[in-house]
Parts: sequence; structure tokens; C-alpha cells
Amino acid sequence: MITKDMLLIDVFQMDNVNLEAMANTLADMGMHCLGCALSHGETVEEAAMVHGIDPDVMCDALNEAAKA
Repeated sequence: MITKDMLLIDVFQMDNVNLEAMANTLADMGMHCLGCALSHGETVEEAAMVHGIDPDVMCDALNEAAKA
């Protein structure tokens, strides 16, 4: 399960998740985290807040995409 306190890089390196769907979900939110150097030191919550996105909404969307 993806939580707000996880580093983005850790989210992307999880086993058995649909990375393409998660990347598309983030891109739909205006975020391009897979290519961003900040993903190595930024949590899901921090990234969401910087982009004006509710962290809970982002977590829910990423968890849904991870299962796709």
C-alpha cells in the first residue's frame, strides 16, 4: 500500500505494481515524477503539496493505478 510518507522513488520501485499506470496517473495530475531528480528525496505528500494536489487524493489514485 502506498502511503503519504513514502518516498516517490520507493513507490516506483515496489514489486508487483503497474508502473506505467502510476506514471500515467501522475502525468494526468501534471506531474512527471519518474524523470524528476526530486523523486529520490521527496515524499508522496510533499510532491502532492508542491503541485497543489490533496495528498490523500494522490495516494488513493496511486494505489488504484498500482493495481491496474
